[in-house]
Amino acid sequence: MRGAPGGGLRLTWVQPEDLVGHELRQAAQDGRDAEPLLRRWLAAGGRPAPARAGASADPAPPELRDLAVRLLAELAALPRPSSPAGPGAVPTGPATAPSAGRTGAQSAGARSGGGPGGGLVGRLEAAWTGRAVGCVLGKPVEKLPLEGIRALARAAGNWPLDDWFTARGVPPDLLAAYPWNRRSAATSLAENIDGAPEDDDLDYPLLNLLLLRRHGRRFTTADVGRLWLDELPAGRTFTAERIAYRNLLLGLEPPATATHQNPFREWIGALIRADVHGWTNPGDPWAAAKQAGRDAALSHTGNGLYAARFAAAAIAEAASGRADVHGALRAGLAVVPPGARLAEAVRHAIRAAREERDFDRVVDRLHARYGHYHWVHSVPNTALVAAALTHADGDFTRSVCRAVSGGWDTDSNGATAGSIAALVAGRVPDRWAAPLRNRLATTVAGFDGIGFDTLAQLTAQEAARS
Repeated sequence: MRGAPGGGLRLTWVQPEDLVGHELRQAAQDGRDAEPLLRRWLAAGGRPAPARAGASADPAPPELRDLAVRLLAELAALPRPSSPAGPGAVPTGPATAPSAGRTGAQSAGARSGGGPGGGLVGRLEAAWTGRAVGCVLGKPVEKLPLEGIRALARAAGNWPLDDWFTARGVPPDLLAAYPWNRRSAATSLAENIDGAPEDDDLDYPLLNLLLLRRHGRRFTTADVGRLWLDELPAGRTFTAERIAYRNLLLGLEPPATATHQNPFREWIGALIRADVHGWTNPGDPWAAAKQAGRDAALSHTGNGLYAARFAAAAIAEAASGRADVHGALRAGLAVVPPGARLAEAVRHAIRAAREERDFDRVVDRLHARYGHYHWVHSVPNTALVAAALTHADGDFTRSVCRAVSGGWDTDSNGATAGSIAALVAGRVPDRWAAPLRNRLATTVAGFDGIGFDTLAQLTAQEAARS
């Protein structure tokens, strides 16, 4: 939300003149022929979608906005090529017999914290903490280009990244060229961290914990929508979630909430909601993926939905207490159609991480191959998380620092990498956990100031519920 000239209100992520630019790009990624519509838009004076912001600088004149609305309808009607993901799109279950740790008895043991994968509550506390650490680490540099992130960290003697970002020792002209994220600078630098500040990457896990406490693991996509309307302020939503929220208010029901004038349906939003689905299905990646898919369907389709399934399955495997990070990533890939763009990107990222000793070279390869995507799209960001986890080989510090140092959606990538790495390691080093003071700020009712230890207990209760 931002002020408009003359003191008016200009809402980000919903203006038709901005949506049409994003939808034109999404159409090209889908393989739909939108060139004639693109030419009409440009000839009328339309501009590409904002590269990083949620709204263009100035509102469009009425005639251009009317054209944008018409073009959005025409784009939605364009024929879609058959999906490279293949028939059925999403795998429905294991192609082979369950691996060790996924039989019914063993999954039940993992859920209760007993058996060979015992200590679930401890792993969940680490996961909540690790997610918060990765999020806070990435917050100050969110939206900055890769060269800015590298320059700021180098100036502070913190490259390769190994600690919180800081303004200490950084030349003023460099800070002016690459300013910290405005909303995060006061709460997420080494010199001012005092607990985990509010962030949507932490609010959504809280909302999904609330979802499970109300409806159990058999919740429906409509239950997710009702929960958002009850508990999630509209101004706290962004990209695909904001469009889905608007569509709910228009009276649309899932799955139309995810598709109606929603060019962000393959972006990262559903992925950042996936952790609780993995945490509450330890040792059962397929159940976690299905649960995350029902959640994602409110706002996402295609690769956006696959990213949520991937993250939930990888987290569930890591939560079992028996998997290393590479096994967790394999479990994530198993629930994504092998022909999907997201699957190809994750495979490429893992391969690059194995081939390069210097992680900067891995990042450069990923940016060269996937830099044409928007910085919040699920494909490049999921690939970067997979590369960071692979290259770090289970080490928590290296995992979160590599995920954040790769750019794009830095706080979201740090959060997901932190969740998985903390589960694998079973703990978060004190130098990362201590500044967060076991305290999470949020506007989600009933959770403000809650500790990660309490959240772990509540999550374990849902994991144990049949």
